[in-house]
Amino acid sequence: MTSSKPPYLVVSDGCGNVFEIPELRMAGMTLSGPVVPEEETLLPLPFGSDLFELPKRIPVGYHPKRREFVEVREYRGQQVYAVAGFMAPAYVQCYRSAYVSLPNAPRLALYSYTALGWRKGEFVAAGMRIDPDTRQDLRHVDLKQIQQRGQQMLKRYPNNRLVRHLVENCVCRYGCPAARNFVMERWECPVPTSPACNADCVGCISEQPDASGVTPPQDRICFVPTPEEIAEFTVPHLNAAPRAVISFGQGCEGEPLLVGDTLEAAIRLIRQRTDKGVINLNTNASRPEMVERLFAAGLDSMRVSLNSAQPSVYTAYYQPRNYTFDDVLESLRIARKFNRWTSLNYFVFPGLTDHPAEMAALEQILNDAQVNMIQARNMNIDPEWYIDLMGFARLSPEQTGIPAWVRHFRERFPALKFGYFNPPREDMGGI
Repeated sequence: MTSSKPPYLVVSDGCGNVFEIPELRMAGMTLSGPVVPEEETLLPLPFGSDLFELPKRIPVGYHPKRREFVEVREYRGQQVYAVAGFMAPAYVQCYRSAYVSLPNAPRLALYSYTALGWRKGEFVAAGMRIDPDTRQDLRHVDLKQIQQRGQQMLKRYPNNRLVRHLVENCVCRYGCPAARNFVMERWECPVPTSPACNADCVGCISEQPDASGVTPPQDRICFVPTPEEIAEFTVPHLNAAPRAVISFGQGCEGEPLLVGDTLEAAIRLIRQRTDKGVINLNTNASRPEMVERLFAAGLDSMRVSLNSAQPSVYTAYYQPRNYTFDDVLESLRIARKFNRWTSLNYFVFPGLTDHPAEMAALEQILNDAQVNMIQARNMNIDPEWYIDLMGFARLSPEQTGIPAWVRHFRERFPALKFGYFNPPREDMGGI
């Protein structure tokens, strides 16, 4: 984007209509307050993104003539509300939507809320593309064809409970991009396995206590598939799909290491039948001894989820049961011992992620575990809830900005890859 004119503020009228206010400029929010987003943080709202009206939240914009940020409670006599963008996969947030919540504002659902503006006939978001891979771009989605292929999968595997779960629940009910790619026999195939978890993550997307005030966007799988059910459809996927990956550990389940015996048997069974593709594990890495067994069985890569590289912040969010942050680090060391690919599923939250203390802690992990990749994912949570719960308001205002954060780690760790998706073997550089 080459234009230097700042985008206009975007608001909603509360009835589903979104419009710009040309007298005011778009603002973004940091931990310490509103800012005018730098040009390098702006891009056209990606195709496939969503717009959210934020109930009982007053928009904040920048008044160029008065050179100050203003709350906008109404426009031309009409009450207005804040708006945010929920960016499509492969994009990371640079600033969140700028607003002031009313005292009775409901807690926001578990999505990310990116600052949004309007310029030259299009929406503009405060974000950046972090991965060129197009595997979840909505342009690849033909809903009619996906429904047809899903029904074909059910006929191909009539007695497989996991295939039925992926088609009827993940494809048809939730529109899961990974499950859609499974029925299209391409790229990464999800393999959920675990109904239980050993963490009580504040922003868990598959289980929430009633007291949280939010509804998880999906339900957990309610059974543990057998190794044969897993191998039955994943082996053909690994053999035939382009850039093939299968991944244990999905949003519709708990922690896969809790059914590690099943995973170990499934991995051995798969590798008896094919040596193609990548078998990946998305995990909280809470059980190092099980991680070692899975790598010994033939696991190719592991992605470990972190909201923070600082033990205290990690523990406050994950609320781990019967494991510690040190267990997570030990699992990463075990992966290095086996010379397997490791990624951090690193939840980006502007103001924390790019804070010097957090960056120093992340550097320490990268040095110690020699992680191959950072998969930058937006933190999906009501930002004010997260800030209050974690005590982030106490952080010093020294954030570097998300683009500068990426540049810093690329310069400091030249071999480190940045992305969003689990890479296929072709992108692993010989590991």
